[in-house]
Amino acid sequence: MAEGKRKLFATQTGPERVFLVGVASKASTDGWSAADSLEELAYLARTANAAVVGELVQRLDAPSPAHYIGRGKLGELRSLREQVRYDTVVFDDDLSPRQQRNLEEALEVKVIDRTALILDIFARHARTREGQLQVELAQHQYLLPRLVGQWGHLERLGGGIGTRGPGESQLETDRRLINKRISRLEREIAEVRRHRDLYRKRRRERGVPVVALVGYTNAGKSTLFNTLGKASMVVEDALFSTLDPVTRRFALPGGQQFLITDTVGFIHKLPTLLIAAFRATLEELGEASLLLHVVDIMHKNAVHQCRTVEEMLKGLHLEGKSRLTVFNKLDLALNSEAELESLSLSPRIPLLEQQVMLPGENIALISAAKGWGVGKLLEKVISLLNISGDSGKRSPAS
Repeated sequence: MAEGKRKLFATQTGPERVFLVGVASKASTDGWSAADSLEELAYLARTANAAVVGELVQRLDAPSPAHYIGRGKLGELRSLREQVRYDTVVFDDDLSPRQQRNLEEALEVKVIDRTALILDIFARHARTREGQLQVELAQHQYLLPRLVGQWGHLERLGGGIGTRGPGESQLETDRRLINKRISRLEREIAEVRRHRDLYRKRRRERGVPVVALVGYTNAGKSTLFNTLGKASMVVEDALFSTLDPVTRRFALPGGQQFLITDTVGFIHKLPTLLIAAFRATLEELGEASLLLHVVDIMHKNAVHQCRTVEEMLKGLHLEGKSRLTVFNKLDLALNSEAELESLSLSPRIPLLEQQVMLPGENIALISAAKGWGVGKLLEKVISLLNISGDSGKRSPAS
């Protein structure tokens, strides 16, 4: 879709009909095009069980501080409501409380941003108490400034007529209740972190190395986890199907053992508050002996997805961690494992190698769904972990 043009979708049925809006900004430096980012936003919306009925992209130097998009596009968006009958508009970037309030007043429909959509998906997929606590904390932290914004007109009046009574009281009550809930959630998550620390300490004492799967959401981490660990995890073609870290022991015929941990996937424009809320979960990555960065090699945005993950790991101060990059889903391009092994003889991977600076030369080519290349992947894992067939203990050289 050309930037600055709108694209309408065929009429769909569904509980919530959403229209997507993005800005192609000159200030953007992440390499993603507005069209690709909006395509991912559509995937997010469908993961949240919404029907996407249209989208619009506007080219601007920077998003408008008042309405995110310009007034002309705002009028166009408003006029499209009768044509496509949307009842929610989703914007591809974070909206300030002021922008969200102005847009809802102008469009007279519910307006949410990318962060709110991701939070909704996380809330749907959080299956354990830990995951639910972390998502709820992020939701309350997201809500607090927007709650204050809803009552901001009372504060701006500076006291006097029209500022006394239930409105002012409700603002203070809501602030107090949310801050109280945030404090309680932080205490509960701190307790989770304490238990995780004790578990990791016992794990270190046993000397069994840990391999953590990382990667862009929907890259195939859970499928690889199942293939390696033979665990009964849910595997879905959906974003964020894994939120809670799951660890399984893996034993090889030679007696070598290690633990495999599957973790939450990263995504473009992952909200900072979510990264903070999931700190207890992401600490698992810091304890890992080896990271397997799983990449969907067949995705058209594989380069940008790979770079996004590397930037996330850098932000978590994990750029120096031992790493093996695993190019997955090659069954979508090849007919057999023999073709895969022939491809693996090539020293170059044209799709990514020239465009992404990968750490070291540790690369594996696989199809997790078919099991292709998994044997060679395990050989590389064993070599990098430097473990021998002595029931999982590290060799003296480690």
